[in-house]
Amino acid sequence: MEKSEQLIPPQQAVILCGGLGTRLRPLTNNLPKPMVLVNGKPFLHHLIEQIVDQGIKRVLLLTGYLGEMITSYFGSGKAIGVEIIYSCGPQDWDTGRRLWEARELIENQFLLLYSDNFVQFNLPRLQQFHDKQGTPISLLLAPKDNGNIEVANDGRVVSYDKSRIGENLNYVEVGYMIIERNFLLSEFPGVNGFPDFDFADLLAKLVEKQKISGLVVNAAYHSISDVNRLELTSKYLLPKKILLIDRDGTINTKAPSGEYITNWDDLELIKDTLKAMKTLARLSFEFIIITNQAGVSRKLITAEELENIHKNLIQLLAAEGITILDIYVSPDHWNDNSYTRKPAPGLFFQAAKDHNLRLDHCLYIGDDERDCMAAANAGCGMIYLSDNDPELENLPEPYFRVKSLLDSTKLIIDMYRKWEVSF
Repeated sequence: MEKSEQLIPPQQAVILCGGLGTRLRPLTNNLPKPMVLVNGKPFLHHLIEQIVDQGIKRVLLLTGYLGEMITSYFGSGKAIGVEIIYSCGPQDWDTGRRLWEARELIENQFLLLYSDNFVQFNLPRLQQFHDKQGTPISLLLAPKDNGNIEVANDGRVVSYDKSRIGENLNYVEVGYMIIERNFLLSEFPGVNGFPDFDFADLLAKLVEKQKISGLVVNAAYHSISDVNRLELTSKYLLPKKILLIDRDGTINTKAPSGEYITNWDDLELIKDTLKAMKTLARLSFEFIIITNQAGVSRKLITAEELENIHKNLIQLLAAEGITILDIYVSPDHWNDNSYTRKPAPGLFFQAAKDHNLRLDHCLYIGDDERDCMAAANAGCGMIYLSDNDPELENLPEPYFRVKSLLDSTKLIIDMYRKWEVSF
């Protein structure tokens, strides 16, 4: 059977934790790589908390080098809300053997992760993709020059090259893969070197058999594989009091339907929003504006005039003690199929890249269904300023509906405090 019969995402995560971490020396001279500290906590702690937030109930850690330190730190996992069991082996076992030796502990369908990568992901969405594709393995892929994977338009992985010298290798797998256990184990004996082999060799073999699909994630992925990447990951995972916010209808009143704010004199701030932003700013919150402005493509306002409006807006809010870190504008027409125009998430990912944001620990504030859709597509939470919930299949998580931003300041403060405490 190649297609999962389960209708819910896997409840078990299996994490490869046995590597030597040679590129992180001297940090790993006396410490296993997954236990390297990231802002005061082992990286593996951050990773497990992330998958617990996605609904994972059970974790199997495949340890090797200095594995007793991992076992001692996490124990049963009760302290972080998950059940943890272990498969411990010698440090010289390769990744394929770690999986093989733990086969009796692995559930029928599971999520496999590497212990040195971190990427924002949505487990139900990956499961939906997995069921649709019908392949025994579904990988999360990130765009990367000089990658190791080529993927077809239908999501089927068509090439896997560890040497990274082939053509069209524009993606890399980042772990976070749903796997059907019985199929996987049935393929192990045919791999050269079995039972002690590199798991990547099995992936390459299964790609040749067209048994692997790949879901592309556009959020940047992070790693602790070397010292430089560790530093970037530490900055990424550091909690930030940054709110993403819409402009028209949220910060200022909207122009009549089909019209646009075309000069500074016509922009009128919404009083409740201003009060709320001032309250939040006093608590060190900062803001990034993400806005559609199709008036530019419709030639109702020039890009220069729009820039002038935003320059004045930043100055006015700064005088009120409110910091606008950046403004991201999609000038595209609604018929352009633009990746930057909401509900598409392009500007969210650009803001995340520029400001090192973890979008699943951010809220977006807006007044339109397209704002809700964009937040869901970007993987961030939502404060929806409306009297009615949007008629959407997939709402952002977390999601709050309020009549005005002033009504949501406590929600926002509590949500960011929760993220900071969990960190």
